[in-house]
Amino acid sequence: MTRTQPNILVIQADQLGAPLLSSYGGKAKTPNLDDLATTGTVFQNCYCNYPLCGPSRGSMLTGKIASKVGVYDNAAELPVSEPTFAHFLRCAGYRTCLSGKMHFVGPDQLHGFEERLTAEIYPADFAWLPDWETGEKGFEPMRNTIENAGVCAWNMQIAFDEEATQRAIHKLYDFARKPDDPFFLFVSLSHPHHPFLTLPEFWEMYDENEIPEPIVGRLPNEELDPHSLRCRKMIGLERDDVSEKQARLARHGYYGAISYFDAKLGQILHALKAAELDKNTAIFVTADHGEMLGERGLWAKDCFFESALRVPLIVKLPGQKTPPNVSENCSLVDLLPTFLDVANADAGQSRCDLDGQSLFKLLTEQEHTWNDEVLAEYTADAASEPVVMIRHAQYKYIVAENDPELLFDLKVDPNELSNIAIEKQFAAVIARFRRRVSEVWNLSDLNRKVRLSQSNRIIVREALKKGQLVNWDFIPNPDYSDLYVRSSNSHEVIDRKVRIKARGYPLPRNH
Repeated sequence: MTRTQPNILVIQADQLGAPLLSSYGGKAKTPNLDDLATTGTVFQNCYCNYPLCGPSRGSMLTGKIASKVGVYDNAAELPVSEPTFAHFLRCAGYRTCLSGKMHFVGPDQLHGFEERLTAEIYPADFAWLPDWETGEKGFEPMRNTIENAGVCAWNMQIAFDEEATQRAIHKLYDFARKPDDPFFLFVSLSHPHHPFLTLPEFWEMYDENEIPEPIVGRLPNEELDPHSLRCRKMIGLERDDVSEKQARLARHGYYGAISYFDAKLGQILHALKAAELDKNTAIFVTADHGEMLGERGLWAKDCFFESALRVPLIVKLPGQKTPPNVSENCSLVDLLPTFLDVANADAGQSRCDLDGQSLFKLLTEQEHTWNDEVLAEYTADAASEPVVMIRHAQYKYIVAENDPELLFDLKVDPNELSNIAIEKQFAAVIARFRRRVSEVWNLSDLNRKVRLSQSNRIIVREALKKGQLVNWDFIPNPDYSDLYVRSSNSHEVIDRKVRIKARGYPLPRNH
């Protein structure tokens, strides 16, 4: 491949767990994702750094774990002073554009993107703020969304993703007719995030009997670790469970929503090719976190089990010749330095204390050294203190100051059923993880910072409800003057600007 400055296209799903995808051994029907996987590289062990939308995206954008930048929950703002990959790529000469959701909270709704094509699907204020002191949650329990899963003709989520997809496609054609500078386009869709509703055509792609049951069924409360029990309580399923029928409908709807996301992905990639941008565009497909989908009797995310934490990452670089699969552990914080390597750019990232490392070496070099450590954390609704995780080699270590340690050997126990933390033969492994936790986090201090942040934001939230409302939500204001006929131009003039040659067909003589 050439090391110039290719375009970069990122398509991100919301709440899409890697284990369900066929490229990862699952049963979801994703023909477009599968096609991409055959020509690109599949990272088999990619993780998010926080199993919740906003903080996961905050860490991904900055290349740092969320606690470093203060994005503690879904109602925490990303500081304006924190550079994101959009800032770095702008410094490198890229046009940066966002279509879809990013869960930005606060007055800054761009964070380095020059353009944002759609409104946000979720609130930009502090409405979803948890309060550890009172136990108040930032959202309604998820149980209702499970119990109302199934088929729909239209809903908010479909409307959002249709708009985000179409605006992204329009933007690709716009980039094609203005090819002077490379572009970075981030398309962030809401599917397959609950409420587990899907269109009839995607529902009917699956026979009910095709959809696998959870590998690990509902575990009794007494067999759950404290954080899992808190997660179950948070979603309203501490004392009982959804019915078997409701669970099947929810899983069916989720699988349909995965296939819907795949269809949108296909439309975007088709436009990329039709606009003749595919030969010089690096493509990344990933997700912000996974979904438990009834595993262990848990739903949503908010925990560190594989279904919630392991996300897809499929990469195709221009002219790339790489192995189809990469087994090394990696995470979303690795995307920022990877983008800059793909862009062949040194934009000052070495000064910014990043936690991520570039995946470029795994994509382009047969021999390399790699630190396969993954850091993850959780400081939101299902917690009352910070819970952190380290994945290294085959081991996953989870701890909170007042919770018992968890240690899983994923090589021999991929379903994470056997906590080996108390077994004597793993004492040295536990000791290494304890040392590493103390190097990365001061859990007592982090607990204090999270609680102080919550208290401060509660005051701001309540104050902003009084008097004149100041709206932080992003409202797009597209300029159509260079796209459609106006009094200052003619049909012929504007059409010549907008028209793009169809591959294999001649243009009219007057073009």
